Amino acid sequence: MSRFSSSGPSQRQLRVGEQVRHALSELMQRGEVRDDLVEKAVISVSEVRMSPDLKVATAFVSPLGAADDGAVVEALNRHAKFIRGRLSPALRQMKYMPEFRFRLDTSYDNMARIDELLRSPEVARDLDHGDSDKDE
Repeated sequence: MSRFSSSGPSQRQLRVGEQVRHALSELMQRGEVRDDLVEKAVISVSEVRMSPDLKVATAFVSPLGAADDGAVVEALNRHAKFIRGRLSPALRQMKYMPEFRFRLDTSYDNMARIDELLRSPEVARDLDHGDSDKDE
């Protein structure tokens, strides 16, 4: 029987992911990645998910001010080994330096879409109808 449940990440994965996110955000702020696409965009690192063995870090990023978000993510993935090397001093307490993978964060788009749906006339009508039932 396995000690690990499939219900979600462990406390250790969450803690290490947050440490990696902070270090990665600082690296992006300093502008150490020399790539035209990366330098022209402000990159927000919203989350870093660690694999159970802490050897793979998947960073969810939102490029702000970039014409093509996908191209910025591809550029970050091209420079993943360089980024890994630059983060080594900041994460020296880790036994293994994780391999970095970058993914586009779509959570903000999803939230905007849900908000738009909730504000639609059809939903507002249903919500108003539900409130009038309580008054009776």
